[in-house]
Amino acid sequence: MKVILVDDEPMMHLILSEMLIKLPGVHVAGAFTDTKSAASFLKENTDIVLAFVDLSMPGESGMEFAAKIEASDSSVQVVFVTSHKEFALEAYELSVLDYLVKPVSQERLERAVNRALANQRIIRSSSLSAPVSAEPGKIVLTMLGDVAVSNEVGRTKWISRKCAEVFAYLLLYRGKRIPRSRLVTDIFGGMQQTGAENYLNTTVYQLRKSLEPLGMREVVRSENDGYALDLKDPVIDYVEFEKQAEQLKSIEAGNVERALQIERLYTGDLFGDRAYVWAIHETERYAELYASFVKRLAAALISMRDTIPASKLLLKVKERNPLDESVMRHLMTIREMTGDKKGLTALYTDYVRLLSRELGIRPSEDLVDLYTLLLSRLSDKK
Repeated sequence: MKVILVDDEPMMHLILSEMLIKLPGVHVAGAFTDTKSAASFLKENTDIVLAFVDLSMPGESGMEFAAKIEASDSSVQVVFVTSHKEFALEAYELSVLDYLVKPVSQERLERAVNRALANQRIIRSSSLSAPVSAEPGKIVLTMLGDVAVSNEVGRTKWISRKCAEVFAYLLLYRGKRIPRSRLVTDIFGGMQQTGAENYLNTTVYQLRKSLEPLGMREVVRSENDGYALDLKDPVIDYVEFEKQAEQLKSIEAGNVERALQIERLYTGDLFGDRAYVWAIHETERYAELYASFVKRLAAALISMRDTIPASKLLLKVKERNPLDESVMRHLMTIREMTGDKKGLTALYTDYVRLLSRELGIRPSEDLVDLYTLLLSRLSDKK
């Protein structure tokens, strides 16, 4: 995947380039200190997939540049980069893929890149029929790490964060009529009843207005003092991830690349950083499904002695849940396989301290026995 960098600070070109080069399949095709040069490059290079654009630059701003890209019907996806978190919230309402706040972490950068790759796969994968542009009316819903709706016309620009929330709620219960009273309670709870009902009316109006440019105003259907989403065969990323993960019953050498592709479909937790209270159960369910799939994939990679990708995947899960003993067992095994006695000891010791500090318990006997066995094997090798 080819990307470009647009930032008036050359040092950011160097920092982002060094971080991006660590991601497989990513190639920095150009770096620019002004939007005019970047725009000229994009006209001559139509294979650029992703642009990392600084929001605040002399002359034309990053927002203005992104607006021109969108108006030109370019397929380039835009990720805003900003030093000011308050501007990031404003940028998030625009039709862009993601935003990153400086200093950018490697994990956050990788998530943005994976989201761009997932968008490409969802839209272009032959397993999902023809590309969106070739099939009028095709609706693509990106809900892992985001709340976004797109079709051949473009991508939604939510008028308000609440209208995005109502859409997410109706989508989670798609095909069902949701009473107005339930929406008021779950989304506008805590407000005075009359005010909450008026707020819901305004939000539904804003939701329909947000979807109108995509020709989707009528998908929000009023029905018996409630609302429902009337979507025809939408492509929903979290549904696709769950389906493909469950279809791959066993992971082995012959399908490990397919498994790695499925893992990359999970570009963030359900509905991203919005943390909707009413979605906690489903958010946790999908996070657990992802963790379970990654552990199966890592076990297969370890059996093939492909320890580097296995370790990277396990560390992602460990970051989510550092107390997961099964992840620790896999990571300890990798340390033994690579002859890293010091790393094995540090990993185990840190885990023991974490258990004691957070839960006041000791590791299980099975883990203690595994550590002793792995340590013995390393000593025998020496």
